[in-house]
Amino acid sequence: MRVPFLDLKTQYESIRDEIAEALQQVLDNTAFAGGRFVANFEKDFASFCGCEHAIGVSSGTSALWIALWALGIGTGDEVITVPNTFIATAEAISFCGATPVFVDVDERTYNMNPDLLEAAITPKTKAIIPVNLFGQTADMDPIMEIARTRELFVVEDACQAHGAEYKGRRAGSIGDAGCFSFYPGKNLGAYGEAGAVVTNNAELAETMRAFRDHGQTKKSRHTMIGWNGRMDGFQGAVLSVKLKHLPAWNEARRKNAKLYNRLLADIDDVITPAEAEYAKHIYHVYAIRTQNRDELMSALAEQDISCGIHYPVPVHLQEAYAHLGHGRNSFPAAEKCAEEFVSLPMFAELTPEQIETVTSEISRFLERSTPRV
Repeated sequence: MRVPFLDLKTQYESIRDEIAEALQQVLDNTAFAGGRFVANFEKDFASFCGCEHAIGVSSGTSALWIALWALGIGTGDEVITVPNTFIATAEAISFCGATPVFVDVDERTYNMNPDLLEAAITPKTKAIIPVNLFGQTADMDPIMEIARTRELFVVEDACQAHGAEYKGRRAGSIGDAGCFSFYPGKNLGAYGEAGAVVTNNAELAETMRAFRDHGQTKKSRHTMIGWNGRMDGFQGAVLSVKLKHLPAWNEARRKNAKLYNRLLADIDDVITPAEAEYAKHIYHVYAIRTQNRDELMSALAEQDISCGIHYPVPVHLQEAYAHLGHGRNSFPAAEKCAEEFVSLPMFAELTPEQIETVTSEISRFLERSTPRV
């Protein structure tokens, strides 16, 4: 049985008529850049996240950069984050003129280890970016306590955590700002590029709204040097439709994860994702760990089962960040996970039969590859 890593077409077919109507409204109103369809989505997404404000932007990368810029992060500053993330987290720091400073992760949750934060703080530290990796929030209470004690900003990288919860609070609503990507493959994905920042700080929200629109507070009145980071009307309309379905889609992912967990529980050399006691995981990525990663992926590919790796090279070992001077074993937990992760097929429409096919093939391969004593 063929099992795709992601199946956007099946999801689209389930909401085809709603999408067609929404896109037609954008066309009929010629509201192509910003406008009321973006504003409507911003209002609904802010409410969904439990925040006062949402600012629609052009991508998750833009969301991170704009949030940091609006908080005053600049040349000579340091921002603490983790190395096992998509490079955009570090890029946003760099494009503010600041330096990313990495701390290692908790090997159980794959998120920032709060116990390592204090040692990474210097007089140049201005902010912390915990990354809610794979759909599970970082342990935010100790992070926020350290940040408030040290007078540091906290920007949540919630680009993989649409609807995830920390002790009953939605991802993105806990720090000074929360940043989201709506890249098509995300739990809440646009039909193109889009992102958003959420916050409860009205002044910060106003600054970000102006900055994303060339620094305009009203037509042809530029109060700052800004940028073009607007969300387009089509994406706002699509996201408004999909947001209504997101809770059900997230619950379907959680159900799929539980089935994966049960079927993989007794297989040697497989570590399944752990849901932290404080968290509601929404499984943007379902990543297992195994010592036989490359061989397993090849065996699954031969059976037409598509998998991925998030992320095979931590940011501190990327050529782009070689100037920071980190070598191997700088962040051992993140590096170990990067060498062992296999992201299995995960989407709301995944069927039990597909999951059983994947887990059966994993079991069959590992049974063959385990030496007999």
